[in-house]
Amino acid sequence: MIAESTIIQAAKQLRQASESGQTCAPIRELIGMEDIEAAYTIQKINNQLRIDAGARIIGSKVGLTSLVVQQQFGVYQPDFGMLFHDKEVLNGGEISIKEIMQPKVEAEVAFVLGKDLTEENLTSIDILSAIEYALVSIEIVGSRVEGWNIKITDTVADNASASHYVVGHRPMCLGALDLTGCKMQMTKNGVIASEGTGAACLGSPINAVLWLAKTMAKIGNPMRAGDLILSGAVGPMVGVAAGDHIEASIEGLGSVSVQFTD
Repeated sequence: MIAESTIIQAAKQLRQASESGQTCAPIRELIGMEDIEAAYTIQKINNQLRIDAGARIIGSKVGLTSLVVQQQFGVYQPDFGMLFHDKEVLNGGEISIKEIMQPKVEAEVAFVLGKDLTEENLTSIDILSAIEYALVSIEIVGSRVEGWNIKITDTVADNASASHYVVGHRPMCLGALDLTGCKMQMTKNGVIASEGTGAACLGSPINAVLWLAKTMAKIGNPMRAGDLILSGAVGPMVGVAAGDHIEASIEGLGSVSVQFTD
């Protein structure tokens, strides 16, 4: 059992890293690599402080859904984090690289729910019925942990390495999409940097949302109608720097882009 004082210390360490812009040592040095529940407690502490300061949760994200991304970090199970209203970057807009710690980007299928998902014994049919529409998205991830030296408890505690997000403006009903076979292509400065298909996300983005919905219902924080869900990467994660222009396209969903400035 990890002491409450240690959990509070770990939360403070991540918070100070975020506020100062200086990365910190891995959180697993304090809580180990096995106690995922403790890591989610740390995440919850810092997220609640953000809410208390006026931020609004608008949805959630699944992380570590792509085998390629899992292999990048040696972490072989998904996790989740919360999305906040003030972390949206407008489609076609720009963001200063200084706002993100160790930034990387992923192309993902995003969903907006039309129904609450409150039960633990959900099925794929429940998920398909609850989704109002899908969008292409770019998740901009960042890590407060030095050098992206993360294992599962590090990224969970760090709100699943969440930072910012961009969503496309072509909402599509699921019946018009092939969510497993759809091809993704992401370019950096006009050059292909990442490719994949929907199947790269736990076999299907629907599988990822099902895992998330069941997990969040189980912990008493169910997904609600209107929530934005980032379902996870459908191709390799790509590092970015000031001056980079990123554009991601997914078959059936159109494209989305963002410019990184200094």
